[in-house]
Amino acid sequence: MSVEDFVRRYAVDRHNTDSVKWDGMDELFGTNDLLPLWVADTEFKVPEEVTEALKKRIEHGVYGYSKTPDNYYEAYCKWQSERYGTEIQHEWLRFSTGVVQSLSTLVNILTQPDDAVMILQPVYYPFMNVIKQNDRRMVISNLKQDGTSYKMDLEDIKNKIEENHVKLFINCSPHNPVGRVWDKEELEALLELCRQEKVLFISDEIHHDLIVGEKPFTSVLAIKDGLYRDNTVMVDSASKTFNLAALQNSHVVIPNPQVRERYDHYMSQLAAPAGSIIGKIAAEAAYTNGAEWLEGLLQVVRSNYGYLKKSLRTHCPEAVVYDLEGTYLAWIDLSAVIEPEHLEYILKKKAHLAVDFGTMFGKTGKGFIRVNLATTPANIKAATAALLENIQG
Repeated sequence: MSVEDFVRRYAVDRHNTDSVKWDGMDELFGTNDLLPLWVADTEFKVPEEVTEALKKRIEHGVYGYSKTPDNYYEAYCKWQSERYGTEIQHEWLRFSTGVVQSLSTLVNILTQPDDAVMILQPVYYPFMNVIKQNDRRMVISNLKQDGTSYKMDLEDIKNKIEENHVKLFINCSPHNPVGRVWDKEELEALLELCRQEKVLFISDEIHHDLIVGEKPFTSVLAIKDGLYRDNTVMVDSASKTFNLAALQNSHVVIPNPQVRERYDHYMSQLAAPAGSIIGKIAAEAAYTNGAEWLEGLLQVVRSNYGYLKKSLRTHCPEAVVYDLEGTYLAWIDLSAVIEPEHLEYILKKKAHLAVDFGTMFGKTGKGFIRVNLATTPANIKAATAALLENIQG
């Protein structure tokens, strides 16, 4: 499916639909009169098969207590196995309303108040929130810039684990916001370090379907034929891949039976919802029939990224667009063309753009912006023009 065909078939105007991205900008930006490229969802309708599956359930007219459909497990596990070689057993799978909720829950299950939890910055800001808001100590290892990419600093990670007696490591794979798809060798080295230091490991793999570059995705569950599974919990969801976030269904994959028992006990104490039946119906349909739609979305993201990168490189090479291997989020360093102290004013007040500013993701994000590419080419062209006009002027 071409970019033009995908956009014509699936793009939709989200104004006046109670969209946080389009109708909720005023809370953060002070106005709704901006072009929104911030919240990580898309301007594209879900695959038709998802809509049809939801219609069928809605027409039934009863929304009573429901169990997870048996076919859901088969669809999800088949998707993981056939696309990524990740073998997941049904009994490992638990459900939640969202990945961030899962991270918060797991922090409480796997650590105690004042325990040290490590993250790599810059990183998706809720990682910091679930640590601080649950009264844990946040330990940061900064990713090292490597040209227009990033890499882990394993020596720094090891030293800080030992100095701070780190109990839990939360990793983002693929990484939001820097766009890295971690190599199998990088993940193996990190997992081995955590195993040696007796540090439990959570892998947030919600972006794993959004592979934009040539590098393949590898789940931590598949490293060395699953050697590190007992030390690892993986969380993901169809929400980012297929634009289903509001349907509140995500996965917590726990291979270790003792950790599963602790998770089940904690969730029974909370009496917390285990996802939603509507979300599961939608995700099952997407995993079963959504591959072509996903490839169309990725074509749009690649095209938008190429346009943005080429335009900035041609007209303002001092603005650095970082490599995008995974996610649909461009990471751009504007510090050489806009003083970081003036960045928010210029982008909001002059360029009229709503983007995520790099400091949200940690101190090393100062001077950066994160731009959502999962939108129409027209929006990216308009945003690029506005950006260039204001950084050149």
